[in-house]
Amino acid sequence: MLRLSLKYRIALILAGFAVITFGLALMLVSTTFRMEELIASITEKELSAPEAADRILAARAASHAQAVKIRIIAVAAIFITAGLSLLLFLVFVYQIVVPLRRLTAEAYREGAPAPPGNEVKTLSRRVRVLLHDVDQSHSELERSRETLAQTEKLALVGTLAASMAHSIRNPFTSVQMRLFSLSRSLELDNAQKEDLEVIAAEIRRIDTIVQNFLEFSRPPKLKMQPVSPSSVVDSAIRLLEHRLKSYDVTVRVNRLRPLPQVSADPEQLKEVLVNIIVNACEAMSRGGSIAIAESAEDHPLLKQVAVIRIHDSGPGIEAAVLANVFQPFFSTKADGTGLGLSISQRIISEHRGRLEVESTAGEGAEFIITLPLGDLEP
Repeated sequence: MLRLSLKYRIALILAGFAVITFGLALMLVSTTFRMEELIASITEKELSAPEAADRILAARAASHAQAVKIRIIAVAAIFITAGLSLLLFLVFVYQIVVPLRRLTAEAYREGAPAPPGNEVKTLSRRVRVLLHDVDQSHSELERSRETLAQTEKLALVGTLAASMAHSIRNPFTSVQMRLFSLSRSLELDNAQKEDLEVIAAEIRRIDTIVQNFLEFSRPPKLKMQPVSPSSVVDSAIRLLEHRLKSYDVTVRVNRLRPLPQVSADPEQLKEVLVNIIVNACEAMSRGGSIAIAESAEDHPLLKQVAVIRIHDSGPGIEAAVLANVFQPFFSTKADGTGLGLSISQRIISEHRGRLEVESTAGEGAEFIITLPLGDLEP
């Protein structure tokens, strides 16, 4: 299919207008000549009567003068139309086409060269691409702002958490050891044993909270190595096998083939998976199912990526809560620290990946882990 640029399309339209005007003018001129021929065809016999001859001659003279005027007007219309067409063509070219070409060239300055053809369509496509890029940049800016806000919170609580964690943890470790020693050395009835078990469980819970603060304030150094995320998923499921049974939760892994290797810390990656799966189990108080889907995909920013989607059949996350799930110290659980998902997101970010969540209230939640492929340098 022949593609014409805007300049040539305008030229064709104006040329068509000029041809139509020229044709109408020629018709007028031809009509005047025909009128004169009809008047001249009056025979000498018809001019024999003096009075009739005078009237006919007067009519012939008036008709000739009228024809001459029409011819002059037609010729003037032809020249005026041609001049206006040329003027309009120059105005369109220099006031519209040339600026459009400059704008198109400017839009494609840092990318691929502008394709030939219709400048308006080319510019329209480029503007749509630029608007998409602006939307992506805006999303990235919003993520950067959220990251900056989290960093500020880290700076505020990091020093306090680091200084207090060891001071709190050491005495509780001593208490836990003494309780274990007492439970072994004393003859206790069932009620006393139950009390000691409750005390030990609460101490373990406090120890977990302190451990979360330590990880939050002083994240461990990643030990990167080539590893398939599929093997980490299998390891996390094996680790949580008994807990999944206690929650009456079944896990289904959708995997066509194991994911390619990525450069990652398998223990830290497993911690992220464990945290997400345990949160899903706690959200499904009456049991349920978790579906883990693995795939290798193309990503607009990270190129080739490994994607792990963890979808549960729980109640989902409300829209008002969804925006804050990765915020430090934000939790909807009465005994939660609000650090689990924040630490998980930081771990994935340190792997140059992304941790995102999608959810609709009443339809479960889906956490999406995206890790870049291709770079296997430890």
